[in-house]
Amino acid sequence: MSVEQQTIGMAMDIPHNQIAIEAKNVSVYYGDYRAVKDVSMVIPRHKITAFIGPSGCGKSTMLRVFNRMNDLIDGARVEGEVIYNGQNLYDHHIDPVEVRRRIGMVFQKPNPFPKSIFDNIAYGPRLLGIRDKQTLNEIVERSLKGAALWEEVKTNLKKSGLALSGGQQQRLCIARTIAIEPDVILMDEPCSALDPIATQRIEELMRELVEHYTIVIVTHNMQQAVRISDYTAFFNIRKITVDHREIRWGELVEFAPTEDVFNSPREQETADYISGRFG
Repeated sequence: MSVEQQTIGMAMDIPHNQIAIEAKNVSVYYGDYRAVKDVSMVIPRHKITAFIGPSGCGKSTMLRVFNRMNDLIDGARVEGEVIYNGQNLYDHHIDPVEVRRRIGMVFQKPNPFPKSIFDNIAYGPRLLGIRDKQTLNEIVERSLKGAALWEEVKTNLKKSGLALSGGQQQRLCIARTIAIEPDVILMDEPCSALDPIATQRIEELMRELVEHYTIVIVTHNMQQAVRISDYTAFFNIRKITVDHREIRWGELVEFAPTEDVFNSPREQETADYISGRFG
């Protein structure tokens, strides 16, 4: 069965009103170089979807497609469609800033602003025009509680976000993301810079957040994908030699419920990757 057939089947299995985002034949180019080729998949609403695969297979590139972060890279362009709330996010009239408000992102390395904890959280709402102090107080408290950080910092909200531990900084970044009430949260290897205890806390937090948000996570840690995700997409590298020059790109190999991907993968290369026979 082809990837396209699998994806169509997958989309048919998920009711339309339970699909958060749908990618249709998406390719990503950096100049003339095609980094990702013909990806079609759905992201189920209020579930955690994990992207796994070897370095360079297009996981993070595809993640950035969903909130148009690739727009910020010179020479980058996206072909195909990304459907969200019935609209193609790449239509000319769509505001990428509004896309990023609805589809937030947490990066690999915690990146708090050089501001107080309070101002880190209030930054986004202020940009949206919220100035009322009581409203901002409520947003900050709600967001820090949502990121399981409130009890640790509530007495010292004037403290710099940069003074927090690595795990706390990442939760602060998650709180900053949810302060503007997104629908989807993208996470690009959010635990790779954290110790095992902080990683466990972030994983527990993701399982709590998914009740209110749709989450897509890129991870190199397959055990993490098994622990936290509902669906898994396996990407792999394709390569050909043209005029003695190797050309590489990423493709989606398999997308299915996580239990199926890890216990009964449809594709041999998926089985080889998760068993450690390559990659």
